[in-house]
Amino acid sequence: MFLGEYRHTIDAKGRLIIPARFREGLGEKFVLTKGLDGCLFAYPPQEWAELENKMRSLPLTKADARAFVRFFFSGACECEVDKQGRILIPGNLREYAGIEKDVVVIGVSARVEIWSAERWEAYNSRAAGQVEEIAEKIVDLNLGI
Repeated sequence: MFLGEYRHTIDAKGRLIIPARFREGLGEKFVLTKGLDGCLFAYPPQEWAELENKMRSLPLTKADARAFVRFFFSGACECEVDKQGRILIPGNLREYAGIEKDVVVIGVSARVEIWSAERWEAYNSRAAGQVEEIAEKIVDLNLGI
């Protein structure tokens, strides 16, 4: 399980240090793709395989399903951690996520998210003010919280 928030900077070549706690769970190779809310999602290989299987079951006859699968898979790439614990984030993914220098890497249970620090601060401020409202909306999911 991935937990916590870590702040790093991306170097001039587009490389980012993956926090040591996350490297252990992600492995030496993992999948990085466009995420929701303007961030990047990183999945360990097994988690990615499970997600891929779920997406394969989506009906191809539904335009929304096709669009979501295209969005998720077309931006995906396999990342390999180098000896210094860094990955190279492809330019198209950096551009999508608005990542230029300051980065926030967060653990979200089964995945890791990579945010530009600016976007994370804006998102986190907005979400923090809505947590109670969101909790009321998801009460029907029987999460026991």
